[in-house]
Amino acid sequence: MSASTPPNGSSPVTPSSFRTDALAGKRILITGGGTGLGKELARQFVSQGAAVFICGRREAVLQGAVAELQAVAQHGGSAGYHLCDVREADQIEAMVEHIWEGGPLTGLVNNAAANFISPSVDISPRGFAAVRSTVMDGALFCTLACGRRWIAQGLPGSIVSMLVTWVWTGSAYVLPSVMAKTAVHAMTMSLAVEWGPHNIRVNAVAPGPFPTESAWEKLAPIPKANVGAASKDEVPMQRFGRMHELCNLLTFLQADGCEYLTGQNIAIDGGHHLAAPSTFAALGRLTPDDWAQAKSVVRARAELEKAQRKAG
Repeated sequence: MSASTPPNGSSPVTPSSFRTDALAGKRILITGGGTGLGKELARQFVSQGAAVFICGRREAVLQGAVAELQAVAQHGGSAGYHLCDVREADQIEAMVEHIWEGGPLTGLVNNAAANFISPSVDISPRGFAAVRSTVMDGALFCTLACGRRWIAQGLPGSIVSMLVTWVWTGSAYVLPSVMAKTAVHAMTMSLAVEWGPHNIRVNAVAPGPFPTESAWEKLAPIPKANVGAASKDEVPMQRFGRMHELCNLLTFLQADGCEYLTGQNIAIDGGHHLAAPSTFAALGRLTPDDWAQAKSVVRARAELEKAQRKAG
C-alpha cells in the first residue's frame, strides 16, 4: 500500500438504516462536497430525496461529482454545484442568494476544510491563512449567509459543522487546524443559544479516522506518519470509521425528528478521543529527513490541486 492510498479499514458500505425517503423535500448545501467526506454525505442525501448543492474551486471535480450523485438520486433528490471559494464572503453570499432563488435551504453542512502536518515553527503566515480562512472564515460566512435568511423569513434550519476530536484535546503538528476548528466549535455553542429562539439548530460532528485519499495524503503522507489520529491501532473498536456510519449521523441531524438537539459536538470515532493517543503527538518521533519527505508529498498534492483549479 502506498503512503498516499487511504488504508482499507472499512467493510463495504451498507445501506442507510433510515427510511429511503428520510430527506425528501430537504435542500442542503454541503461546502467542499466534490470529494472526500463531503461527496459521501451528498451521495447519501440525494439517495434519500434531498436536493443537494455542493461547492468548491475545481469545476471539473464538481461536474464529475454531480454526475455521480445524479446517478444515485432517488425520491426526487437532485444535485447541483456552484463554483465558490469559501474564503471569500462575497462569493458565498452570491452562491446562497442564487440557491435561494429556487427555494430556501433547509440545512447547511460546513464541510470544506484544509489541513496538513508540520512542525509549528515551520508554519508560514500563508500556510496558516490557507487553513484558517477555509475552515473558520468559510464556516462563519456560510453560517451567517443562511442564518440571516432563515431569521428574516421565520424559517427553521439545521447547521452541522464538520470538526475533529482534537477541539477537546488539542494536537501538536496541526496547529492551524486546531485553532480554526476550535473557533468553529465555539461558534457552534454560541449560535445554538443565540439562534435557538428562531428554531435554528447549530451542531457539530467530530469524526475520528475516516480515510479519504486527499486528506490522508496530507495527514499521513509517509508510512511513519500513520500514527495517532491517522491510525486505527489506538481506536478502542480497532478499525477505521465506515462511511455509512458517518452519513447516517448526518442524516439524523438533517432529518426531522431531533429538533431539540442543538449546541452539541458529537464525536463519531469509536471511542478514539477517550483512549489517547488520538492526536498527532507521536509525529515528534519523525526525523528532519522524514519531515522533508512528508513535506514533499504534501507540496506535490497541493500543486496538483492548484493545477486542477486552473484547468477548471
